[in-house]
Amino acid sequence: MTNPGDDDHGPASGPAPDAAAGPPGESPVQRALRLKQARLDARPKPPRGGRFQREQAAGVAAGASRPWTHK
Repeated sequence: MTNPGDDDHGPASGPAPDAAAGPPGESPVQRALRLKQARLDARPKPPRGGRFQREQAAGVAAGASRPWTHK
């Protein structure tokens, strides 16, 4: 038998001590949202400006996705 805290995943404790500390009185939902926003902001962004942006803005020509409508 094993003790409740003795498993392969380490001791059963709360959040890691090095977790980003938020403002006092922050609810768990607010903390989760703040951490999620931080993760999203840390993601790599696509290049901005120049040829890439023009190509992305151009998109697909109207009707190109329905070739059977053309004779």
